[in-house]
Amino acid sequence: MDRLWTHPISRKLSARSGVLVSRLEISLPKLLMIWVLAVSFASGLRVAWATTPIAGGWPELVNTLPYGLAVGAPVATLLFGLTLFRPGAVHPQPAFRFARFGRWRRVDCVEARKLPLFGASGFMASLLIGMLLNVPVRTMEFLTAIPALGGFPPAWFQVLYALMLADLVLLSCLYVFAFTMALRHVPLFPRFLALVWGIDLLMQLSIAHVMGDVASLPPAVAHALHGMLEGNVKKALISIAIWLPYLLLSRRVNLTYRLRVPAA
Repeated sequence: MDRLWTHPISRKLSARSGVLVSRLEISLPKLLMIWVLAVSFASGLRVAWATTPIAGGWPELVNTLPYGLAVGAPVATLLFGLTLFRPGAVHPQPAFRFARFGRWRRVDCVEARKLPLFGASGFMASLLIGMLLNVPVRTMEFLTAIPALGGFPPAWFQVLYALMLADLVLLSCLYVFAFTMALRHVPLFPRFLALVWGIDLLMQLSIAHVMGDVASLPPAVAHALHGMLEGNVKKALISIAIWLPYLLLSRRVNLTYRLRVPAA
């Protein structure tokens, strides 16, 4: 796939994607501000139109804190990742290599950085943007599909709300952390993203299993939840089908994250 970037026109596209990634990194503070303002406003609307009235005091606090977590956890994770993985830092390669497809020759980190395919540009730029977009998409789905707890919610809804909030916060943080690893060329990025995909699938199946044992769950809610979880599983499987072969075989990925080039 990366052979396409050897053509002059493709090299220009690769350079433009590299500029896009650089601008994305520079614009992260502005994007974080927009994220906090937009999602806080949307969360406020969701709390204001809770399914059951909120009497104030502790019920109001209980309804507000989860949305603060949904807004702040990805921001904290992104800042932590960018602090942990400094620009231009050289990170050690893992002792054991899982990606054993193809014939490769190792290069040192200095030589690798001089080669044109090094970096998170090209098709990698699409993967980076996709991981970052995963967060607002999941958040909007949560805000749209799951009402605020309100006052004195039924037991089945408390369980459902807690599970869906945990899914949102955990997966948002994991995808954001994977984004920072990819952006800063951390060697463990490919296997970490594979782990995140596995956790994503496991979370959807776990939610379905737990809610399936809740006898009081209304049939209409069960049907809507099934469709939502099935959609999440399909999205994860599509991502795996598209990006796993690329992470294993791409020359750019192998050079940037594994410091190796095709053997002559």
